[in-house]
Amino acid sequence: MNDGKPPRRRRLPLRALAGALTVALALLCCTGGTAAFFLTELGGDSSEQMTPASVECTGDFQVNVSGKMPRMADYGNSQLRNAARIIGTGQKMKVPPRGWVIAVATAMQESRLRNLANRTVGDSQGLPNEGVGADHDSVGLFQQRAAWGTVRHRMTPEYAARKFYEKLLDIPDWEQLPLTEAAQQVQRSAFPDAYAKHETVATQIVDALAGGAARTALVSGQEVCDAASGKEVAASGWTAPIAGGVGSGFRTSQRPGHNGVDIGARKGTPIHAAASGRVLVSKCDPDNSGRETCDVDGYPGKGGCGWFVDILHSGGLITRYCHMVTRPQVHEGQRVAAGDVLGKVGSSGNSSGPHLHFEVHEDGDRRSRGATDPVPFMRSRGAPLTKKK
Repeated sequence: MNDGKPPRRRRLPLRALAGALTVALALLCCTGGTAAFFLTELGGDSSEQMTPASVECTGDFQVNVSGKMPRMADYGNSQLRNAARIIGTGQKMKVPPRGWVIAVATAMQESRLRNLANRTVGDSQGLPNEGVGADHDSVGLFQQRAAWGTVRHRMTPEYAARKFYEKLLDIPDWEQLPLTEAAQQVQRSAFPDAYAKHETVATQIVDALAGGAARTALVSGQEVCDAASGKEVAASGWTAPIAGGVGSGFRTSQRPGHNGVDIGARKGTPIHAAASGRVLVSKCDPDNSGRETCDVDGYPGKGGCGWFVDILHSGGLITRYCHMVTRPQVHEGQRVAAGDVLGKVGSSGNSSGPHLHFEVHEDGDRRSRGATDPVPFMRSRGAPLTKKK
């Protein structure tokens, strides 16, 4: 699957996307042309960006609430111990690991994992606390109001976590919902989109405290490590877009400008969104001659990604899916959930045969310099891209 030389660069008009990004767009094809696409305020606080923990998925996910806490940027010992108490409560209630990630991310947004008193709630300041807030009568890790229980109850992390999980479990198909939607249905926040920005770090915290539990997916009724693919979504919120072997890899010596990986599959194989997010681009990428000829099979040296989709995810991550057989099934601005079908495998654009060219970009940067190797990235999310033997 040698995609040949980079395509001709083409500038497109600037476009506003939900008022949250600044765009200068030049399409990037399969072999690493240049493009510019700068995103702001879409991936969470820069101070919360963490290096993914090299935690293996052990299958033993018991968290030690009283044990030694790992060291993590921007979250101290007491905050991580609170996260452990949230996870431990979920374990006792037999909530799947996806629920632990949602609960931890919610507490990160509401209190930065601190058990907060409230200066307008007199009783709260006399109880053990890690700071004082002033939001209505909200207290505790989840900033729960009076209807959730007594002040003492709401400022007991295990009680607060249990009440959160009880409401979460009442939501139909909550495990299939994007994190921010599930959290919002529990919390009813005035800022419903705020939870998503914590998903990446919440996943890392769950992995670090509970033996890689965020890397599990429910397969045949069992939580299985590193097995998320298609409709099976890991607790991290990620899934492999298709099942198949990686052929041409990321920036190999033969193809140093190859900013993704090629996954072989039969024409017509459904391509799934790797995680929930918003569609940035869904169109035909012009070839080297500037022609939009994506409805026919391509060839090496033609240039362009063919029919392709870019999705923006929480944490400023972007995924790209190239060479679809027909126009994608999603449109720009559409919100998708992990596992949603985006289109089908084809060979449009700069391609020698049916396959999915898949890219992952960090820091909201669609250019080649934002690309990262999808193989270790997806494995760290519990959704490995299987290599050919």
